[in-house]
Amino acid sequence: MQLSIVFSALLLNIFYNCVSSLYFHIGETEKKCFIEEIPDETMIIGNYRTQLYDKQKEEYLPATQGLGMFVEVKDPDDKVILSRQYGSEGRFTFTSHTPGEHQICLHSNSSKFSLFAGGMLRVHLDIQVGEHANNYAEIAAKDKLTELQLRVRQLVEQVDQIQKEQNYQRYREERFRQTSESTNQRVLWWSIVQTLILVAIGACVRKYVRLGSTDGCSKRKQKSSCCRGKNRAAPRLDLKTCFFFFFRLLFLV
Repeated sequence: MQLSIVFSALLLNIFYNCVSSLYFHIGETEKKCFIEEIPDETMIIGNYRTQLYDKQKEEYLPATQGLGMFVEVKDPDDKVILSRQYGSEGRFTFTSHTPGEHQICLHSNSSKFSLFAGGMLRVHLDIQVGEHANNYAEIAAKDKLTELQLRVRQLVEQVDQIQKEQNYQRYREERFRQTSESTNQRVLWWSIVQTLILVAIGACVRKYVRLGSTDGCSKRKQKSSCCRGKNRAAPRLDLKTCFFFFFRLLFLV
């Protein structure tokens, strides 16, 4: 058990050390969205800054204060948990309450930058999830913690984050199992339906062939009462009726 926790901690550290730090270009009316898989009760911090292209210096420079960004965050149930307007550089924070894929969208609230860089704005974004979102230097100064106390607190929060991540993986595994069982059940029922349809077609074809053999009495025997009786007693059933019955059964199922 201890080995499993240590291994999970190493994987989690590797994963979160590769924190989402990137930049992208956005147009005047364009919206950029990112999807983050987040466990429940986890804090997320996003830091961003914007830049405009200066044609004279041929480089991107910090954007003016009049330009801002609108941030919107939705949970896996498509409910808005954050919708707020920020400046040209800022920080947004939210806490997840439902495990799953969270959608983080950003777009500019101004069209002033359309005069620059062909209407393109560069946005640097850094998303930190869970324990890595904490500022431990600030926490130590605020709570007056020693180095040992701070380290213990870091370890406790790391273990807590590992448990949340494991619970989220179990949640995903359960959903995948339910989907697999549902798919297998549908495949089984569809196989049964196909078998019944094939049996019905076989019965139809057999009936049609039998009627065809009855209609095949020779002309010399058509005057006989036996042949005439068979022709009179036999109902008319052709292939069109068979296939009509087949397709009707198929669509009813």
